[in-house]
Amino acid sequence: MVEQVAHMMVHGEAWTIKDLFVLPNEYVYWSIQIVLYPYMTGLVAGAFVLSSLYHVFGVEKLKEIARFALVFSFALLPVAMMPLMLHLQQPLRGIHVMMTPHFTSAISAFGIVFLTYGCIVASEIWFVYRKFIVESIERLEKKQRRGIESLMLMIYKVISLGARDISPEALEADHKAIKFLAGLGIPVACFLHGYAGFIFGSVKANALWMTPLMPVIFIMSAVVSGIALCILCYAIFMWLRRWALKRGKTFFIPEQVAGTMEISDAQLRDVQTYETRMTSKYLLIFMTLAITLELLDIIFRGYTAVKSWDILRQVIYEHDFVKIFILQYGIGNALPFLMLLLPGLTTRRACLASILVLFGVLMMRWNVVIGGQAFSLSFAGFMHYQLPIIPYSLETFKEGLGGALMVAVTPFVIFYFLNMIFPAFYSEEEAH
Repeated sequence: MVEQVAHMMVHGEAWTIKDLFVLPNEYVYWSIQIVLYPYMTGLVAGAFVLSSLYHVFGVEKLKEIARFALVFSFALLPVAMMPLMLHLQQPLRGIHVMMTPHFTSAISAFGIVFLTYGCIVASEIWFVYRKFIVESIERLEKKQRRGIESLMLMIYKVISLGARDISPEALEADHKAIKFLAGLGIPVACFLHGYAGFIFGSVKANALWMTPLMPVIFIMSAVVSGIALCILCYAIFMWLRRWALKRGKTFFIPEQVAGTMEISDAQLRDVQTYETRMTSKYLLIFMTLAITLELLDIIFRGYTAVKSWDILRQVIYEHDFVKIFILQYGIGNALPFLMLLLPGLTTRRACLASILVLFGVLMMRWNVVIGGQAFSLSFAGFMHYQLPIIPYSLETFKEGLGGALMVAVTPFVIFYFLNMIFPAFYSEEEAH
């Protein structure tokens, strides 16, 4: 009976609480999945920008984490579309965006950019790991008994595309291709996420979203969130490697390297600490830019005080004061900024700061998406979004805590299998 009632409900009615005078057909239509959509695309773009700092700009200090960031960005890529698929009432129609490009539609343009970016990242990973792929094929072909490795051999043969030349000249050509693709990928990655801000910023009917700064704010916060996630995940995976090394196991390490390398727990700890500290410096730079732009936007709105400023002021300074100024700016921006700025940065402190940064960016997305729908078009009422915790229908699962957790876990599942083919912690020094 409950399911039948749920099906009769208007989309958004299940999680919308109305306050004061709100029009009868107004609900919070864009829920948690539309919050996660720009959040996940931002993580993709940010992780790629971090890897490009080494490949394009030659920042040698980020060499170890750059390879991990590239593979992790590729693992995040399929999940960027996942929140949209869960949000759509007819998800099977989603592929039409890819099949029928239309340049006057922002969402259709996203499909073109998304495919282009996916091809760039896949090509860059292929060039980065081409030598490793060829060496893996040669190693596996020499084995008499392969077992499950027969599948790995077949996969490597397919993705090698028949390019078995690993002479110095060929590897130099690979290096040039990597640098070109990484350079090309930076503006495409920024456009991939900037378009999400463009969609919000171009909605004339919504006073909170209508600002030309929205795409730039989205891009900066995307880079911040991507770098923070890479710092956190890299440190955790390195801790797992150290834990495995003490027990004679080899988590996240290529088989041909694991059998021959001589690396100690102290060396892994030093690499972990060094990479975390170096990456945190770049995180601070992008955090400064992101915080400045967001504060500039609020100050500009208050100074210009357009017709809709009265209702916006109530949303920003009263209705969502705790979410914006305490959770987003206080806990999510100011606190981690100070933690990273203090001398003697440790890996644990950097990880805690990264968690707070990720929370701050998530709150920024929440305040833009949910906060933008908080006030009624009557300018005389408000709507509160209540996240469905216990799903009593498919819709409340997709648009609730269950759907959000599914989106959050999926990239790590993809990374686990992707790491088997393209080891994210493989380096030339270890191979020798």
